[in-house]
Amino acid sequence: MLERQTFQNKDLVLKVSPSYDPKRFDPNKYEAFLDALCGDREYQKKAIRVVLRYFLGGKYRSLKEMAEENYHNNPKLQEKYSSFEEFLSHLQLPDKLSCSLDHATATGKSYVMYGIARIMLAEGAVDQVLVLCPSNTIEAGLTEKFRSLSADRTLKDLLPADSKIANPRIINASNTTQKGDICIENIHATYINTKSAIEDSLLGKGERTLVLNDEAHHLMSPTDTALKKWKEFLLDPKYGFKFIVNVSGTCYIGDDYFTDVIHRFSLRDSIEEKFVKSIRYVAEDSSGSEDEKFQKIYDNHIENKTVKYRKVKPITILVTKNIAACKRLTDKLINFLVKKEKISKENAAEKVLIVTSANEHKSNIPILRRVDDKDNPIEWITSVSMLSEGWDVKNVFQIVPHEERAFNSKLLIAQVLGRGLRVPEVYKGNQPVVTVFNHDKWSGSIKHLVDEVLEIEKRIHSYPVKKKEDYNFDLYNIDYKRTEEEVEFPQEDPYELLKKGYITYSSQAEEAEKSTTYARAVSGEQDIKKTLIEFKMYSIEEVAHDVFNRLLIYDQEAGTDYSERFPESKIAEIIKKSLERINDKTGKLNEANRNQTLAAFGVIKRKGTKSLRLKIEAQELIKINTNEIGKNSLGVGSLRRDSTVFYDDYSLSLGEAADRRLLKELEEDETLPRSALIKVANKYNFKTPLNVALASYEPERRFIRGLTAEQTAQAIDAWIKSLDVGFYSIEYSWRKGEHPKQGSFNPDFFIKMDSDIIVVEIKMDNDVADENRAKLRYARDHFARVNELQKEQRYYFKFLSPGSFDLFFKALRNGAYKDFKSELEAKLEE
Repeated sequence: MLERQTFQNKDLVLKVSPSYDPKRFDPNKYEAFLDALCGDREYQKKAIRVVLRYFLGGKYRSLKEMAEENYHNNPKLQEKYSSFEEFLSHLQLPDKLSCSLDHATATGKSYVMYGIARIMLAEGAVDQVLVLCPSNTIEAGLTEKFRSLSADRTLKDLLPADSKIANPRIINASNTTQKGDICIENIHATYINTKSAIEDSLLGKGERTLVLNDEAHHLMSPTDTALKKWKEFLLDPKYGFKFIVNVSGTCYIGDDYFTDVIHRFSLRDSIEEKFVKSIRYVAEDSSGSEDEKFQKIYDNHIENKTVKYRKVKPITILVTKNIAACKRLTDKLINFLVKKEKISKENAAEKVLIVTSANEHKSNIPILRRVDDKDNPIEWITSVSMLSEGWDVKNVFQIVPHEERAFNSKLLIAQVLGRGLRVPEVYKGNQPVVTVFNHDKWSGSIKHLVDEVLEIEKRIHSYPVKKKEDYNFDLYNIDYKRTEEEVEFPQEDPYELLKKGYITYSSQAEEAEKSTTYARAVSGEQDIKKTLIEFKMYSIEEVAHDVFNRLLIYDQEAGTDYSERFPESKIAEIIKKSLERINDKTGKLNEANRNQTLAAFGVIKRKGTKSLRLKIEAQELIKINTNEIGKNSLGVGSLRRDSTVFYDDYSLSLGEAADRRLLKELEEDETLPRSALIKVANKYNFKTPLNVALASYEPERRFIRGLTAEQTAQAIDAWIKSLDVGFYSIEYSWRKGEHPKQGSFNPDFFIKMDSDIIVVEIKMDNDVADENRAKLRYARDHFARVNELQKEQRYYFKFLSPGSFDLFFKALRNGAYKDFKSELEAKLEE
């Protein structure tokens, strides 16, 4: 059985019937208009034709009708969605004549939108067109493009002589929209102005209005309040919109492809047709520090500027997850340029433009229109990943996703890559290359995006189902007030670390040649680039001086005399001796060895340390029921390793269709290990409200086997395996080395015996870590409070490991569980 389902985006595109009623609509009379509008870009003409056939062909009354036709004719859709109802639940606007067009960035989406608008008006299918977009910048760009096309006399003359509306007016929502108008507006202003121009103009006229949504991924994945209201506006019954086209170059909701795409011209298509730049990304890299990455990025930038793309001013953009991270990165970049180019901070800042939606950066957005100019000083742009502003910068030749969260879904990857795809006029026909300096672990994500592959791991889910026997039960938890208290820890031996008279250093160098392997999207061709990396070095005197000053300040605060015992000369001698041990005669330390020195001398002045520990006070009792537990899931691939699905006859008849079907497939898969699937033959021994129970590793598997053994099952009322996160959480704090840590854990199992609840946490034998000691202490305190606050149930918390399972189940059967203590729990008490 295949453990992963693999889909290509093209398999998920909905097919519009080629049939149309020629009495209702004749598309052929618009061919001359399309030739003049689109030139040789056939994909634009095809997109316009397919939308018009969908809207005007007479076959469909809604997206739902077309989706149902496709579902029953497309095995891939049936494989991805277990039923048409499930597929229907993923459609955004099923009751409208709604659809999406997936056209990669820089492939001329505005021409397609304009063509659809002009023909729908010419046909008299609509009286007006509303074009919505997520920002002022995009609105301005679309308005300029639409007015330019409307001024083209040839386009007007090529429309049929009987066109109902041949010369539309291009306006925005500050004007009242009249018959024959194309109104372009950003969604933020649209929502603010709905009480004025939009409401006055379109109230009750939705059936005669075409709505075109540009950059529609913002509609599907809204990031602010106004964008969330975009969809509400489209669905508002007081307008009654019918014809809706969503256009985007990034048709993803996270990693999922839009479900209503009827035409696509993909990133791969646009690269192969040379409409956009080729993409070169990092396949392998071993950069250590942030400074080393900056040096490699800078080396690429200078190569673009002085060798590869001298005809323009190349730009590098760096992308972060949010505004705060973008501001921090901007400061770091400016400081790096000051040091690298030996220029003032003011001069370095002139080369960097920060672009975010923050009010303090709004004045920077109009500057984007001019950054391609050679006389503009900006060479570096810092930005956030989901930017709703328009982006027409053509001179981007390097993209740096600075953090994983800026690049952790197909939507974000496509968004970020889209910033660098446009080709400058001077390089049209040559296909230049944009380099993506990504973390090498994301290279597979870029490849999947370009190859248009959607991989979905098959997962089986565990959740409560309605069995004839009700195995659900109540549990009590506590809502806590959390405070922190100061705790003092004993002093360490202050001189232990320096008794040997030297510090252990690692080998170092002032510079080293580092390699980065890049791969080309589409072709997969690889190349290796070497960069000479310079490392920051500190003299012995500098480091000795820093250490001495720290000791001196400490002496002044604490009344000690460490600076007298360790004068600068003595510290310098220790550093020199430490360098000799690694045969280093430079008289300098790199960053790592400097930090090692500061840490070594930091110990001699360390007294008893104080730190904060979590203090919790019970507020009120909370009652939850096991039927409220959320879904848990297990990847089918893990069943070939150490995981297990426990099930019974109910599992094959109750629960969601997809899980029942997958369970049947697993039963028939003879290649799985025997431990992967364990059926409890007598369903009355599987006393859990869950459809299936999932064991992630061998100790859990052994424990569930024990719970479902007939003698034990007869002795207990019910049990449930909890979630790793959520449902029932217990907070605790402990000390890891020198650092206080706080966390929470969910006990693994709850077992009901009459009014007693046995709570079990499972660990490996001899796992006597300090963290587990803290879990035991805090959990005991927690359940003691629960027992004090109510009298309906009595809770007993047990720490178990496989070595004590048999004795524990014996104690369950004979009623001796209250005083049972496992070998692991006894060790944790020591």
